[in-house]
Amino acid sequence: MSEQLVAIKGVKDGLLITLSPNEEWIAVTAELAARIDEKGDFFRGAEVTIDVGARPLRRDELTSVRALFERRNMLLQAVTSESQSTLDQAIGLDLRVNSPQIETPAHYTNGQDLDNLPFRSEEEGIIGVAIRRTLRSGRSVHSTGHVLIYGDVNPGAEIVAAGDIVVWGRLRGIVHAGAEGDESAVVCALDMQPTQLRIAGYITVSPIDKRRKPKPETALIRQGQIVVTTWDDKA
Repeated sequence: MSEQLVAIKGVKDGLLITLSPNEEWIAVTAELAARIDEKGDFFRGAEVTIDVGARPLRRDELTSVRALFERRNMLLQAVTSESQSTLDQAIGLDLRVNSPQIETPAHYTNGQDLDNLPFRSEEEGIIGVAIRRTLRSGRSVHSTGHVLIYGDVNPGAEIVAAGDIVVWGRLRGIVHAGAEGDESAVVCALDMQPTQLRIAGYITVSPIDKRRKPKPETALIRQGQIVVTTWDDKA
């Protein structure tokens, strides 16, 4: 039963603890506490990322599990989830968030079954993360899809995405689009002033220009280098 509720493994950043997305939350957290208490000295001081799958967690549920770790001298540093509401709550608690890309079910790729879907799509979609707040210094967001920020990205904040990064506000932190090598990825912002900007394996920094007026811009790779154009540039 314990393996179904809680799975713990070591990763390069500390511990990754996967919690059952289906069982009662109180049962899952009780099992988590019991597993940690079995080897308290081993876990003491560990930095933890929890993966809760598609489970939607309330703010108080995230707060309680963070307190569970703190009482055992452990640090909850990040949350991985397929639920947007869970990611939003985690951001509100100043936790790092990760959103794994959800693969399309096999039956959706079958040409015969596509005829039975309620609608047809002419474009392929990619899973991403939408965050409705400003990212303060020290905050980071990682996604295997796109990242959309409704707010500013302050100096000292970081966004890493396998896809595009769109900032509906001022971009002054560090961003890395196409982090898995996608050179077609772009970075868009209403005010483009990143501390550092990367697309795939290319990197650049913003020149200091106090005379510039904020305007929507897009950064992309063109002819082997990162260029910045106005947002409506179709070239």
